[in-house]
Amino acid sequence: MTTTARIEHLITAGTFSLDGGTWEVENNVYLLGDDQEVLIIDPAHDAEAVAQQVGDRQVLGILLTHGHDDHIREVFEVQRKVGGRIHLNPADHVLWEQVHAHALPEVEISDGDVFTISDTRLTAIHTPGHSPGSTCFYAEDLPHTDGSRGSVLFSGDTLFQGGPGATGRSHSSFETIIESIRDQIFTKLPENTEVHPGHGDSTRIQAEKPHLQEWVDRGH
Repeated sequence: MTTTARIEHLITAGTFSLDGGTWEVENNVYLLGDDQEVLIIDPAHDAEAVAQQVGDRQVLGILLTHGHDDHIREVFEVQRKVGGRIHLNPADHVLWEQVHAHALPEVEISDGDVFTISDTRLTAIHTPGHSPGSTCFYAEDLPHTDGSRGSVLFSGDTLFQGGPGATGRSHSSFETIIESIRDQIFTKLPENTEVHPGHGDSTRIQAEKPHLQEWVDRGH
């Protein structure tokens, strides 16, 4: 059966701050759903733009891939505008509390959790390394950007076109992110899986997998 769910993509701009530094960044925001309901993945920077994209649809949940401030700073404002409970892996509370000390997310994400939207099942995959609680979301059958269909991974800042997410700051580990990418993504998911990261262009597992040893050798 062909799913009726679709992916909607926004690019928002703002800053990322950690360990005393601040950088300008652009973030990918994804909505997954249909004409009646949506899930929001990482509603960064611009709550109004996200709300306009949602429109009058019901928000079934706000899914956060990790707790860095560029991904979570506007989440309560987004929730105020469109609703939806906020979901985060609790291992990233250490990062979350640097931004939102007054309240925790309503729902804790665990590895293997399944979110159903329209007729699509989205599965949480815990992929620590960029942060302790980093989580990707995987669906078996969604539209690809080239018009084909197949499996899709919303990878947050775990896997990008060209390599793993950054691990040079607090609460990150290069060895751990490599293990996550190798064991949870490259080993278990189809090679034609389209990967939608938290920043930058989309890619596919088959384009990135051959370069794993290069990343290990270069150390980032």
